[in-house]
Amino acid sequence: MNPSLLLVDDHEIVRRGCRELLTHAGYHVGHEAATGEEAWRLFRAHAPRLVILDLSMEHMGGLEIIRRVRAHRGHTAVLVFTMHDEPTYATRALKAGALGYITKTSPPESLIEGIERVLGGSVYLSQDIAQAIALSELSIDAGPVETLSAREFEVFQLLVEGHSNPRIAATLSLSHKSVSNYVVRIKHKLAADSVADLVRLAINQGLTKQNVGPLVDGPESTPRPLD
Repeated sequence: MNPSLLLVDDHEIVRRGCRELLTHAGYHVGHEAATGEEAWRLFRAHAPRLVILDLSMEHMGGLEIIRRVRAHRGHTAVLVFTMHDEPTYATRALKAGALGYITKTSPPESLIEGIERVLGGSVYLSQDIAQAIALSELSIDAGPVETLSAREFEVFQLLVEGHSNPRIAATLSLSHKSVSNYVVRIKHKLAADSVADLVRLAINQGLTKQNVGPLVDGPESTPRPLD
């Protein structure tokens, strides 16, 4: 019997392509979600055997979904399928509980192989991300972002993606005060005076590929992405 699959990506064209690829390989995508919030609702309602998800989504990020899935049903396999090819994201996803990490630039057969491997309980990395992780581990000095805790990194990720403090609080189910405290600690650890400094650091480290417009730092302010 085919395992139940939940496919999570905010781009319909990506979901359609994955669904066709998986159907051709003999898998059935039982449910799809375009937002993290919808993915969490479907996961709790249908308890899929495998979750394939992107990391960057509205209302709830991929790292938060991984953490919740692992806490709720530890035997569910999670496979990340994302555009993020920076090893920091891969290691964070694996630490959160994902069994697989595949970049969207990988050949289609990598996704099928990854599904088979993680359903069998093995860890699977696409070739490019495995090489990137290996090279990063040869570096003598860890980047400053590596000093962030798991929760701090989630807040950092949402900050540099342009989310406001209230939005981050809602996404991560935190109080506004907790988010403000995390932002203060993140700035201290990364020697940043403003959110603009954090964005520049993220760009320099390859942790965000978006361009940002004028930045005005304040209690509720965040960078505004350009379309």
